[in-house]
This record gives sequence, structure tokens and C-alpha cells, in this order.
Amino acid sequence: MAQKILVVDDEQNIRDLAALYLEKEGFSVECAANGNEAIAYFGMTEPAMVILDVMMPGMDGFQVCRELRRQHDVPILMLTARSDDVDKIVGLELGADDYMTKPFNPRELVARVKAILRRFEGGRKPQNAITVANLSVDKARREARIDEEMLTLRTKEFDLLIAFVENPGIALTREQLLETVWGYEFAGETRTVDVHVQHLRSKLAGAHVSIETLRGVGYKLIEAS
Repeated sequence: MAQKILVVDDEQNIRDLAALYLEKEGFSVECAANGNEAIAYFGMTEPAMVILDVMMPGMDGFQVCRELRRQHDVPILMLTARSDDVDKIVGLELGADDYMTKPFNPRELVARVKAILRRFEGGRKPQNAITVANLSVDKARREARIDEEMLTLRTKEFDLLIAFVENPGIALTREQLLETVWGYEFAGETRTVDVHVQHLRSKLAGAHVSIETLRGVGYKLIEAS
């Protein structure tokens, strides 16, 4: 049976776009135009995941997220039209699992949905704060530290680090990393992953972890022995 996704947004074009691309990938989609509809639909359909806009008239996305978290640990991906980190931090601290800024690439949206559902199906609910050895990553604040020293990471370097710390010891192909971090395929441009891994490795000097190259496959994060 197809997994059901609940898309909540007061803009019909956003609902239609998300539904179009998600249904192409085999998902079943229900849509709600406001917070009250979202709560009602959630109770009736029990979706596998919720895509939730922040700015809506009446009950906004933060209120909906808070209400859903009282009932269920369903994965929630929040959408925000603001480019700063305020909405993202608030949403993640309320229990959202990921966020995207509008306007978004619909293929990236699908990739994020798949990645989140894979982690839930694996029995590992995504966490906002993750620690591996002496490396700590706070997704909500987009901060990474080695012991107490803050790392300075570019946007994609941070997203790549998240992919590794959420899957410690697991082999990740270059194609998987492209899909998870960049949200779409670069027509075989796996060199993009290699370059970012090189940069990330240099910034992880001093951490008790390393990114191991798996020849012909990809990479995995391991704790230093």
C-alpha cells in the first residue's frame, strides 16, 4: 500500500506541486488548506508523514506542529518562506524533523521525504542533537562542535555532515549523498560529493571520527580507533 503524505499549505499551487511530484514517486497524497483541516485530516487518515507550511492564516504551522506532537511522533517537514533561521529553529525545537525554504525544488522535496521516511522505517527517529565521539551536531541551530570548539562550515558541508552523523558506520554511495544533500542528481556529477568530502575532512581534524573512502562505492563515517 502506498505511504500517505499529508501536505498542509494555504497556497493551492504549493499543494498541487507537492502532490504532483510525490504521487509520481508512488506516494498517496492528502491536502489541507489550513491548520484546522490538517488536524482533522490527520485524525482521519493517519499519514506516514506531514509536510507543513509555517505561515498560514488562523492556526499557523507552529501551532499545528505542537498539536500533532501531543498525539503522535509522525515525521514533520516544515516549509518556511523566510530565509533566516528563526522559523527553522522554532520549528525544529517544537519537534519538526526537517525544514525547507520556499520556493523549493520539488525534486529536493521528494528526496527529503524519502530520506526522512527511510530513517523512521529503520527505527531511528531523526534527532536535532547528535553526538558521535567528540563531535556534536545541533540541527536546530545548525552548529557543529569538536569538543567545545565551534566548526565553521558552509551550508552544503553542514548538510553533508548531517548525512554522515545520522548514519554512522553505514556506507553511503555518492548517489545517495547527492540525493540527500543536494536534493537531485547532478547528471552523474559525483565529483561534487568528492570535493565537499575533502573540505569536510579538513575541518574535522581533531575530531575522533573520520570519513572513510570506500573505493568504488562512496563513504562512511567511522569513529577513530
